[in-house]
Amino acid sequence: MQLATALQKSPLLAPVLQNWERIRLQDCWLVAGSLAQTVWNRRFGLPHDFGISDVYLVYFDPKDLSVEAERDHAERIRHCFRDLPVWFDVKNEARVHLWYEDKFGYPIAQYQSVEAAISTFPTTATAVGVRPKSDELEVYAPFGLEDLVGGIVRANKAQITEDIYDTKVNKWLKAWPDPEVVKWDDA
Repeated sequence: MQLATALQKSPLLAPVLQNWERIRLQDCWLVAGSLAQTVWNRRFGLPHDFGISDVYLVYFDPKDLSVEAERDHAERIRHCFRDLPVWFDVKNEARVHLWYEDKFGYPIAQYQSVEAAISTFPTTATAVGVRPKSDELEVYAPFGLEDLVGGIVRANKAQITEDIYDTKVNKWLKAWPDPEVVKWDDA
C-alpha cells in the first residue's frame, strides 16, 4: 500500500505511529494534511517533510468539551514528541461545533464520532485517518485512497464552501505544483 510505505519512510510520521501508545487519547486518529503531504512528497520526488507544518491528531471525547482539556492533551503530546521538528495540532472532534462558526462563518451540528468528522474534511485526499492497530495500519477513508495516492485535489462538499476550497487549493499549488485540481463545479 502506497500510503503505508510513505508513512513508514516519513521522519515525521513514522515516529508518531511507532510510539502511538504515548498519545493516550480516546478514539484517536492521525489525519488530514500531513498524511496527504507525506504521500505527495513521495509521489512528486520532494523531501519527506516538505511543506508539512503540523501533525494533526483528532480524538473524540464527548464527556469533556472543555478547551482546557484539549489544550492539556495537545501540550502533553507536543512534549512527548518534542524531538520532532513539527507542531502537533490536537483537536477533540466532539467540540468542533463550539468554535466552527467563529472560524468559518456558519454553524455546524455536533459530530457524533471521529469518523463523522473526518468525512467532512475539505478534500477527498485529506478525508483520511490512520492509526496503528495490532501490527497493521487501520485506515478510515470514506472517499477511498485514489485521490490521495493519485495527487488529486477534489472538494468534499459535505461542509465547506467554495472559498474555503479555493484557499486550500491555492495554498497547496504554491507548494506542490503538480497535483491535479478538480474545479469546485466538477467535484
